[in-house]
Amino acid sequence: MKVTVVGTGYVGLVTGACLSEMGNHVVCLDIDERKIRILLDGGIPIHEPGLQEIVRRNVAAGRLQFTTDVAAAVAHGTIQFIGVGTPPDEDGSADLQYVLAAASNIGQHMTDYKVIVDKSTVPVGTADKVREAVRAALQARGLGDTAFAVVSNPEFLKEGAAVEDCMRPDRIVVGADDERAILLMRSLYTPFMRNHDRLQVMDVRSAEFTKYAANAMLATRISFMNELAQLADRVGADIEMVRKGIGSDPRIGTHFLYPGTGYGGSCFPKDVKALIRTGQENGMQLGVLQAVEDANERQKMVLVHKIVARFGENLAGRHFALWGMAFKPNTDDMREAPSLVIIDKLLKLGATVSAYDPVAMPESRRVLGERAGLVFAASQAEALAGADALVVVTEWKEFRNPDFDAIKAALKQPLIFDGRNIFDPALMRMHGIEYAGIGRGARQPV
Repeated sequence: MKVTVVGTGYVGLVTGACLSEMGNHVVCLDIDERKIRILLDGGIPIHEPGLQEIVRRNVAAGRLQFTTDVAAAVAHGTIQFIGVGTPPDEDGSADLQYVLAAASNIGQHMTDYKVIVDKSTVPVGTADKVREAVRAALQARGLGDTAFAVVSNPEFLKEGAAVEDCMRPDRIVVGADDERAILLMRSLYTPFMRNHDRLQVMDVRSAEFTKYAANAMLATRISFMNELAQLADRVGADIEMVRKGIGSDPRIGTHFLYPGTGYGGSCFPKDVKALIRTGQENGMQLGVLQAVEDANERQKMVLVHKIVARFGENLAGRHFALWGMAFKPNTDDMREAPSLVIIDKLLKLGATVSAYDPVAMPESRRVLGERAGLVFAASQAEALAGADALVVVTEWKEFRNPDFDAIKAALKQPLIFDGRNIFDPALMRMHGIEYAGIGRGARQPV
């Protein structure tokens, strides 16, 4: 099939690459010339494991192309995916300007039947706005009778595992009321469902709502566990034991029950805000989700509170090594990363920080810029040199089993603040390292 994907970010590029992997002829469109130049030169503008190999293979096979030519891209695909960003607006609602601009561009150039697919995460009712934008562009050209369909097909990709999620989806949600469009979408996704049918067809608004509901539920689990972790610190319980105890209940399960420094990234913070805003626009206060957001903002400060409890409010003269800048492993995404809050607060309290991340250093430099007291280290070991303590923020695999004797020797005092509970407190005691995790039962002030 001939497919066009508008946008070459996490959603658009992964979608386009995976569709081409299944034999489709895909054209990826972006108005950002820098991104397209990187792709044409054989690189990719984001860090996502396994993605570059798929892109290069399908470009070489002639199934995947990149362009800034809107007219050519619209002419190419019967199915037109919109996978552009929907950043939060000032009031917390999703900013749809890029989605609607893409829809208008399609309407300005299409000449035959198109299935226009909202792949971006968008609030309920967006398909109606997309339909209006396309129709207005067609009418302006005197082509108001041209047939098209608007479909909601939300993505459920995890950064760091997006290729796997796309190639082996646990469900494919399609919101549509056009039988021809449903048939085309089913045909497009059939290669991804060889074992059993994962396609869930529903009305458009329900599909739009499903994406927000899914992310809101996952965010709720995270904030719930983070609040319980803070309580565990106060009562002397170990949240890791609690997590295993409740996770073994099949009604609860084990996923998204890991306490830490709060969620970040491009999805959860934005989507929770957008769903809260949707509630307000419809006369509802979504109290549970507001509590989820509030708990997450508090959690980003939990390591700072532990550091202050140990060293005092005035951190002048204190130097901290910080491992992990990206909001999660296997990505260089710094959007809403807890590390940004932690670094900012430590610097404001007078401390200096030496930060390291295996992948996100270039993006960290871009986001944080040059700041007094902040040094970007070239390695884990370099970050440790002369620090008063190690602060672990992101649970990269290479951090999980380090040389603890070397850590102890490099630090001024053997002290680790573990924001992801990747280390065993008993092992830390064996190595003579003072340890502060998240909810590990040490009765620490929080």
